[in-house]
Amino acid sequence: MSRINCGTGKMHCAVFSMISNKAILIKNIYYMLTYAFQVLKQSNYDEIASEEFENIHDLFAAILAKGIARQLKQGLYREYVTERDNLSVMRGKLEFQGTMNNKLQRRQMLSCEYDELSENNIFNQILKTTSTILIQQPTVSVNHKTALKKSMLFFGNVDRKEPTCFQWNRLRFEKNNQSYRLLLNICFFVLEGLLLTTEKGEYKMASFLDEQHMSRLYEKFILEYYRYHYPELRPAASQVAWNLDDGTDDFLPVMQTDITLGGAASGGIILIIDAKYYTRTMQVQGQYDSRTLHSNNLYQIFTYVKNKDVGNTGKVAGMLLYAKPDEAITPDCDFRMSGNKISVKTLDLNIAFADIAAQLDQIALTYFSDHTESAT
Repeated sequence: MSRINCGTGKMHCAVFSMISNKAILIKNIYYMLTYAFQVLKQSNYDEIASEEFENIHDLFAAILAKGIARQLKQGLYREYVTERDNLSVMRGKLEFQGTMNNKLQRRQMLSCEYDELSENNIFNQILKTTSTILIQQPTVSVNHKTALKKSMLFFGNVDRKEPTCFQWNRLRFEKNNQSYRLLLNICFFVLEGLLLTTEKGEYKMASFLDEQHMSRLYEKFILEYYRYHYPELRPAASQVAWNLDDGTDDFLPVMQTDITLGGAASGGIILIIDAKYYTRTMQVQGQYDSRTLHSNNLYQIFTYVKNKDVGNTGKVAGMLLYAKPDEAITPDCDFRMSGNKISVKTLDLNIAFADIAAQLDQIALTYFSDHTESAT
């Protein structure tokens, strides 16, 4: 199987970004994004993989500059927006109150409301707003600022909005705007995860992404990595049904996994992975500050596994996969609980991406050695 060309262990970028008190190679955030938003086969992003970045802002500016330039070649997404105007001929539907006002002012105009196919929609407004903010940041390199400025020349008909006014739940991706998915997620990271407002009402950039945003990216990255390299394992963020003896599950919470691998095509072997991105992987308890695993996390993965393994076959396993923090002690445990294997592991994001990929490959090969192709 092919893998994105991420270089060797001698990766040029040796700069780290403090993300929620975690040191992560900035370049690795790029690789995580390319998997999470499935842009592995888009050649215009290849140059980014060879660049060096001093900070997260410059990386996001580079991705946006490349992505917007590519989008301009395809054409900016347009959608119908409602316009209101005074016209000499009827268009759309008549706006009665406005037309009456025109009559009172002796203007021979009709007030009309109509739909116009326009570039001035929320998708392009988000791109323009985010690009403008990045251009103003001293942490973004001159080259990436210049590239963004050139692209913004084509956004003359697009409004710039206040970052707080965007309703992200209004975004609906379809066939005609799928190419915006990565770009708008980058914008979401910038506007929701990085922006700080100064006392003067100006916007400045935080030097890190908050834990919540990184947690979502971490989960999505792992799932899409396995989907790309191990499709035979049927990777999915599937739900686990409650294994009830009687009664209904109407009032029981939904058990939603982060990543589920395997199934019938793998001889019934299943691995449920719960991806965790915390500042600390261990909890401190007692007067002697003893370190233990997070109890709620362990209860959760155990519940998933036992309900999934309906016939108590022992073929269903669970894994808590933490992003490795800056701690001296991190968990590396395997347990046998009521006939099922439960593991607690860490994924080191502070190393060359080729080595991160090797860690993920090893997990798949450990559990499914007879049902996978070797990743190359």
